Amino acid sequence: MSAAAGEQGVALTLDGVGALARRVLRAAGLAEDHAEAVAATMVAGERDGCASHGIYRLLVAANTIAKGRVVRDAVPVLAEPARALAKVDGGGGFAQLAFERGKPALIAKARAFGIAALALNNVVHFAALWPEVEALAGEGLVALAFTPSHAWVAPAGGTRPVFGTNPIAFGWPRPAPQPPFVFDFATSMVARGEIELHRRAGKPVPADWGIDAEGRPTTDPVAILDGAMRTFGGHKGSALATMVELIAGPLIGDLTSAESIAADGGAGASPLGGELIVAIDPAGFLGDAVADHRARAEAMFDAIEAQGARLPSSRRYAARARSLAEGVRIPDKLYADILALEANLTA
Repeated sequence: MSAAAGEQGVALTLDGVGALARRVLRAAGLAEDHAEAVAATMVAGERDGCASHGIYRLLVAANTIAKGRVVRDAVPVLAEPARALAKVDGGGGFAQLAFERGKPALIAKARAFGIAALALNNVVHFAALWPEVEALAGEGLVALAFTPSHAWVAPAGGTRPVFGTNPIAFGWPRPAPQPPFVFDFATSMVARGEIELHRRAGKPVPADWGIDAEGRPTTDPVAILDGAMRTFGGHKGSALATMVELIAGPLIGDLTSAESIAADGGAGASPLGGELIVAIDPAGFLGDAVADHRARAEAMFDAIEAQGARLPSSRRYAARARSLAEGVRIPDKLYADILALEANLTA
């Protein structure tokens, strides 16, 4: 459930979550096709027990719309600069619709050439990457996705933000009835949304999540939001964050996290920039032997789980099964804030 421990929360079906999200997004002025695509990612977050990427992001998206930092009716434009490459110029709109417009071309190119890449340019990001890679893995493809954000994260050994949370996502197709193997993690210690949720709840955060504006460790989420987050794994996370900046920024002709936050100009809106998605067709590398080698992958998964270890995404899939059967619960305060937002938008 999405409600905090000890809080009853407001019970909603997933259809109810989607209807609420679409209603508020339309009231905020978002075009219908964008509202549908954006709402779907919020429903996915709630469905899979990812509260920091669920309906809470409605407040984030509405703020970005209100600040004029997203094009409400942007029309994504697909280009094909090379046989195995596709690009979608999102026109300053949210990334979800741009991905939907580019996905068919990416899938077709991966199947034709064995490997293909899709660059999303000039798009606004506020959500997780796992919906993209899971969708591609559901088509039988191996997928990776990367995106910078705003410069909120200090490099290892530093005290001033350079990186975004810079997530990396990966998807691997598995035979039915197994869902795809998927992971999606920020190269920061935690997603920024987790710090925001602690701030809203008035709760301290672990001391290794970030530093204050003077570079001192702190458990105060407000001080971290005003200072800098940390990378996970010290220099290792810092190196991965640098990689994400390069391959989903300069490599595809888009903004770094520092450039994104500079373009924001203090508005406090969601990041503007690019996303790189790579899709690989196992059959393109393996031909008739693909089934044998995918069976070897399944043997590895079995070896992990046989000793009681958890596969990444297993918690999400367990939460998905519960929420599909039982619905979800939204924290009381969050639900009240969303209703207040809707009332203000429709007044």
